[in-house]
Amino acid sequence: MSEKKTRKSEYKPLLYTTTVRNPERIKYNLFVLKKFENQLLTDGLATKIVGELISYGLYRPMKVSNEVKKIWKESSSGEFAAKLLDRNNVEKIQKDNPQKHKEAGFAWGYPSRFATIFDLAKELGFIYFKTGQKIEFSELGNILAEIVKVQITADNEISVSLENPEKEQQVFLQSLARSQRSNPFVKVLNDNIPLLLLLQTIKLINFNGGKGISRQELPILLFWKDNNASALYDRIIKLRKEHGFSPSDEVIINICINEIMEGKYKKFEAKSIMQDYTDEFIRKMRMSGLISIRGAGRFIDINHNEDNKVDYILNNYSDYKHYEDEYEYFKYMSKIDTELVAQKSEHVTQEETNDLLSEWLKTYSWETIKLEMKNLATRKTSKDSVLKLLAAPVRLEFLTALAIKSKMEKVIVKPNYSSDDTGLPTSTAGGNKGDIECFENGNGILVEVTMSEGRTQTMMEIWPIQRHLADFIAQNNFSAQCIFTAPTIFADSKDQIEWVKDRKNLTIRDYPIEKFTEYLETAEKLYEEKFD
Repeated sequence: MSEKKTRKSEYKPLLYTTTVRNPERIKYNLFVLKKFENQLLTDGLATKIVGELISYGLYRPMKVSNEVKKIWKESSSGEFAAKLLDRNNVEKIQKDNPQKHKEAGFAWGYPSRFATIFDLAKELGFIYFKTGQKIEFSELGNILAEIVKVQITADNEISVSLENPEKEQQVFLQSLARSQRSNPFVKVLNDNIPLLLLLQTIKLINFNGGKGISRQELPILLFWKDNNASALYDRIIKLRKEHGFSPSDEVIINICINEIMEGKYKKFEAKSIMQDYTDEFIRKMRMSGLISIRGAGRFIDINHNEDNKVDYILNNYSDYKHYEDEYEYFKYMSKIDTELVAQKSEHVTQEETNDLLSEWLKTYSWETIKLEMKNLATRKTSKDSVLKLLAAPVRLEFLTALAIKSKMEKVIVKPNYSSDDTGLPTSTAGGNKGDIECFENGNGILVEVTMSEGRTQTMMEIWPIQRHLADFIAQNNFSAQCIFTAPTIFADSKDQIEWVKDRKNLTIRDYPIEKFTEYLETAEKLYEEKFD
């Protein structure tokens, strides 16, 4: 019997993973794993798959050559690298970086590293794997893997695009609506569905005059032993009566350890529970599209644009079957609920979108917006309690819309990203339209943003921008141009922009991010009559 089967179950705080902190990156790993679908999983194949992740830059060991460091420096960790590494490079990296790692059911080293990288995707019902069995993709896993489109040039340069990115949220919504704490993969005693417990508790708080659960109260939910939302609600209200909305970390930790866990829990750093676990939980829950952030990041609430989906989930998933068998649980998790997908979202008008951007400008000053955009341009992390929860591409679209609205008050700004009822984006704009549509004095300005640089930027951004701009003009029957901004503008991108101008008579104005914020500070209009 395996180590995992004999390990004694216990109560634990909820932590989905420390390996894939940004759930948006799961689809990239699945794109690579898809190549090995239906192959028999052995230690050798597991090692080969991790090698493939290294080749694409999705897994990056520390000891590498200066040449590899230079390639990986062009993109963030967890994202595709600018260039595919050859087999010799990968073999050397794996030899120089032996993995001191062991997972139950897998050999020491790279096979165990494989399990760690893909365990969350397995738990969420996207894939199933076990040593000695074939690697299997579910319908949900196939949808995620197929969102990612990758092209490799003759020089091994990697170009990545996303097709129908809005489907990612649909996948996570279905998975999180079913995902049980007490499941055969993790074997903890806590027995609830975290998303449902969160929604039920918030509904009780809101019904009694509140506006969501505070970030500082979330650790209580993470430690909660069962699915009794009424009892959790009562404990939160008691906490608020005794300590208001700003209890100390020590008060929260005492409730979690000494009250909920009855002192039967190992010591840990307070920061882990109060910040790291909480941030990780919010990121995962927001992938459902059902969660809004209010009060400058202090409160987690229901996204009322999705009330139909919330009610459907609570009515259909609150009573759930427990599973002992891993594969049976996987089959349950992997189903597509067509009725859930069919639930309609509340439509947000152009005027409402503008108003919501104006509301966010009460939270973020121009100097803050400018600094956060500079952080993106230089690939620095955000420390803001809200912005740090947004993946970089989503954050760039949001901040760019805010920047334009901040400095160009008369411009109507219409972002095409999906957003919650506060106007905070939940995913990037779909691939069949521009990122942000702006309207000024009868003219149109299509704003396209990307975190891509180098050849990826040239190959995967400029041609779609040309199509988006042509469609934008045709649909609105007015004069329009495009603003294109990225951390840096690649030389080949500039050449293609000139070609589009000369051959298609379409104007694309390109700005590095920091130059674009400088432009907004001095320009009187967003639309330029003459631009060279």
